[in-house]
Amino acid sequence: MPEIQSASGDAQLADESFRTIGKTYVDQPRMTASQVNVYYGDKQAICDVSLGIARNEVIAMIGPSGCGKSTFLRCLNRMNDTIAGCRVSGTIRLDQQDIYDKRLDVVPLRARVGMVFQKPNPFPKSIYDNVAYGPRIHGLARKGVELDEVVETSLRRAGLWTEVKDRLAAPGTGLSGGQQQRLCIARTIAVSPEVILMDEPCSALDPIATARIEELLVELRKNYTIAVVTHSMQQAARISQRTAYFHLGHLIEVGETTRIFTNPQHKLTEDYITGRFG
Repeated sequence: MPEIQSASGDAQLADESFRTIGKTYVDQPRMTASQVNVYYGDKQAICDVSLGIARNEVIAMIGPSGCGKSTFLRCLNRMNDTIAGCRVSGTIRLDQQDIYDKRLDVVPLRARVGMVFQKPNPFPKSIYDNVAYGPRIHGLARKGVELDEVVETSLRRAGLWTEVKDRLAAPGTGLSGGQQQRLCIARTIAVSPEVILMDEPCSALDPIATARIEELLVELRKNYTIAVVTHSMQQAARISQRTAYFHLGHLIEVGETTRIFTNPQHKLTEDYITGRFG
């Protein structure tokens, strides 16, 4: 059996170090990943990860840089399809539908499973047109009062309406960083997704803007399933119901957030949580 070197410096057997601890599946999943592997050319980035994501929960994915958490997140709406040389095996289901079925159109999939990226990326359009873009191209609402209602509702849900309602024609790129990120969230929820993926959505924001986004995530959980990649363990503790710890491409431990942070079952998780590495 080959040995691997843990980040704490202790050599451990591979089958022991990378044995997932915790309940990886949930009783009423919105999404289920089973034995997922991801390769970039010959390099394996994700190793046999299985994980269920429950309805109306925020699940936080934590781990040191390069551990595979963002790669796994991008599997959930097939964003890795856009990367040359990337190959995904295993099964990922959204409400029992295999999202890697060759017959599946990824455009409506990415409307159902929206994504908010690390750096705010508003379109070079007005605030109104940023939010209206998705409903227009997906035929959900095209013009007039119907589209106005979608834009207003989305901005309200993103906690941005009162700040921008009198300047909807202004460019979205003219907003502050935190406002731009909330605009991107409004743009995502305007197409009525079922799942929202967030890849370090607060890493480029100041503490005040970060607090606004975290408050928003707590509110959005009432209507959406949310998976968040974060480097901030404090943020994971504040916003999530469950936490999944990744290490060297493996899912090491998953469970209720309070338990993960107060009583981790795996030494690798404990070492990361207590700051011994990462």
